[in-house]
Parts: sequence; structure tokens; C-alpha cells
Amino acid sequence: MNEESEKPDGAPASPGDEVSAEAAAGCNAAPQSTPGTETEGDDALTAALQEAAESRDRALRALAELENFRRRADRERQETAKYAIASFARDFLPVVDNLRRGLDSVSAEDRKANRALDTLASGMELTEREMLAALERHGIQRIDPLGQPFDHNLHQAMFEVEDAAVPAGFVAQVMQAGYVLHDRLLRPALVAVAKGGSAQGTTADDGGEAAGSPSAVGGAGSRDG
Repeated sequence: MNEESEKPDGAPASPGDEVSAEAAAGCNAAPQSTPGTETEGDDALTAALQEAAESRDRALRALAELENFRRRADRERQETAKYAIASFARDFLPVVDNLRRGLDSVSAEDRKANRALDTLASGMELTEREMLAALERHGIQRIDPLGQPFDHNLHQAMFEVEDAAVPAGFVAQVMQAGYVLHDRLLRPALVAVAKGGSAQGTTADDGGEAAGSPSAVGGAGSRDG
């Protein structure tokens, strides 16, 4: 047996053995972190979380604004389609008015005395009914407020009349019928308001006026659309 291969117990390790032992100790040792490194890591994490929260908040706000814009655009589109016929209807209403004036100019006696005139008037009445039905199919309703309380939202008072048979503040005459398009006034009814008779159905209004009395003779009803 060689002397070099044998090492007695307690013999000092060779320089090579010492290096290997130190390297092994270094590999097994746990890494040490300094307090400054941990603080920097916490600050970076906090900043990242705060930035993520701000980004999420901005995204939610953007989505809410987009949804509000979509709803407004959809509502405007529906209103445009709903009231698009308003201009045409205003131009068409005088035709219906003239047809009614023609019918009113023919008395019942004249129709009985003249068969041809009666036939013509019947045809005009049928035409009027068809016109009104066509208007109603498009959401246009006729206002004929004879005998009803005056409503400044729907009627335009032209003058007042003495009529003991009609309660004060009620419509005594209708010079021109009014029309509404869905829930909007298309044209107010031109009326005469009674100032005689019994004041039936009058109640206090917002301004202390009677509900059936016109706020001002000749005042126009509110127009929308």
C-alpha cells in the first residue's frame, strides 16, 4: 500500500480538499437578503397594484361612457324615426281642413234636396275618414275639444264668447281642429272659450288660475317637435 494513498486519522486536509469543502458550504448556505432590497420590492409591488387599480377604473369609466353614448344614440334614433313625419303632417293637415270646410258648407237640407250633391258629400266624408285613419296609423290624432275644458297645452284661445249654455272656461266653438303626433303637439286647436254660464269643473291650477280658463286669450298651446 502506498503511503500517499493512506492518510492517518486527524491528518490535515490538502489545499484541494479545503477548497472543495468551502465550495460545498457555499452551495448549501441560504441566500441572505438585505432590508433595503425587501423595501424596494414592496414599493414596486404597491406601485404596480395601484397602477392596475387605476387602469381598471379608467377602463370601467370608458365602458360606462360608451354604454351611455350607445343609449343616447339609440334613443335619438328612435325619436327621429317616431317624429320624422311631423313636417309632412303639418303640410298635409290643411288638405284635411279644406275637406272638412267643404263638408260644413253643405247643409242637410241641401243634401236632401239634391241627390247628386248628397252623393258628392258622402264621397267627401268617406275620403275624410280614410285620411284620418291613415293619419292615426302613423300616430297622428285629431283634437276636437268642443264642450271640453280649455287646455292651454292643446288649445289656442282666439276669443271669448258669452254662452249661458256652456260653463265658463269651456270650449264653446272650434274654428280649426288640432292634432298631436304621439305625445307631442303637432298643431293646437283654435277655439273660442265661454265666459258665461256656470263655472263647472274649475279647480285651482299651479298659478292660482282655474283649470278650465285660458291663461290669455289668443295664447298658443305649447308646440314640441
